[in-house]
Amino acid sequence: MMKIAVLGATGQTGLYLVQQALDQGHCVTAVVRNPAKLTVQHENLKVVEANIFSADSLKSHFEGQDAVMSCLGFPTSFFSAVTGYTRSMHATVKAMREAKVNRLITMSSWYTEPNSGSQSPYMIRFLLLPMIRSILTNMFQMEQFLQKTSDIDWTVVRPPGLRNQSASALGFLTHEGYFVPGSGGAPVSSAVARGDVARFMLSQLNNNAWIKKGVAITTN
Repeated sequence: MMKIAVLGATGQTGLYLVQQALDQGHCVTAVVRNPAKLTVQHENLKVVEANIFSADSLKSHFEGQDAVMSCLGFPTSFFSAVTGYTRSMHATVKAMREAKVNRLITMSSWYTEPNSGSQSPYMIRFLLLPMIRSILTNMFQMEQFLQKTSDIDWTVVRPPGLRNQSASALGFLTHEGYFVPGSGGAPVSSAVARGDVARFMLSQLNNNAWIKKGVAITTN
């Protein structure tokens, strides 16, 4: 049993993460902007309101936790840069240092590195990736920031496209990189259930294999 602070707990992946963590016997502190959006109720769940961009606001909720897990997501923008991923991560890391919490598991995406989509299928490369490039760029900046963060045991979990489905019993394919390559080196074309992303993230609480690394995942 661990004590976990979850950011993005009211998001689609965050909801799966909170529920699975509770089912596994963990104590969860859901750090949210709008407590009314989290309808889950459980004796081991505490819902708190905080500003995810303020270390001062987060610090008290991180104290005493074994890990911080983030499923935060921010909308794409065509007219200005997306900054939510980096701004929230700067605040999170600062608050973790002050609260003396060392383990961080956060979610980003395949193809955050600008050239990593060059072998992806046509529709992804020329339609999808340009549409979400502002998000991927800021996720990449967040990953770069974490790579310079030596005092926190962080893991970045990179899923491909997300399906709003609960966890399966499928195995995971993992790769230290920006996508999971198939036998020919090109990305295995896939989407993954949000419940499976949550399942993988929780599995990292007792696993040191991906500490200070980014891991692309999908199911097989």
